[in-house]
Amino acid sequence: MQEIKRNKAGWRDNKVTDVYLALVHHPVYNKRRQVIAAALTTIDLHDMARLSATYGLKGFFVVTPLEDQIKVAQAMIDHWSEGWGREYNATRAEALSLVTLAHTIDEAKERIRHNSGAVPIVAATSAADGSGRTSFAEMRSGLLQEDPVLLILGTAWGLTEETMAACDVILEPIKGPTRYNHLSVRAAAGIILDRLLGIR
Repeated sequence: MQEIKRNKAGWRDNKVTDVYLALVHHPVYNKRRQVIAAALTTIDLHDMARLSATYGLKGFFVVTPLEDQIKVAQAMIDHWSEGWGREYNATRAEALSLVTLAHTIDEAKERIRHNSGAVPIVAATSAADGSGRTSFAEMRSGLLQEDPVLLILGTAWGLTEETMAACDVILEPIKGPTRYNHLSVRAAAGIILDRLLGIR
């Protein structure tokens, strides 16, 4: 596996494919395995935008079909990207510049295709074991290629089976030394991005 190196300015020296992150609020399950559109949480947007900036992602999509939720997200982005918010915390504005709002996963994929000229490889995450899971080491090696990658994470109780089945890659679950397995999506995103793109 080729090591990802950085130069003095902090950027990668060798070519790593463009990686995008998507936080999916629909379609996801609730506790009863019903398909829902989950409410967004502004702290998720803040923290995952900062993760995206730290690990050099090309963009971070917030996926929801709910117009009122899109308005909430846009208002938060505008607050930190313009005027007093930008002056108060310029680094937060830098991170939030990576956020794009999308109604569906397909819309996010199409925007990536439009920007890069290639349909992205879609990689999903799941807390559950299953057949055909791809290890983080395999995925990390696979990032040394030309095709863009869209990494999707589900909110609430996770992505639907149909969404998972439509993905090109399903990553292995994150496991700790205990049986407890309920990480916040922000924590899971941080672990995943560090395993895939962190300096080794």
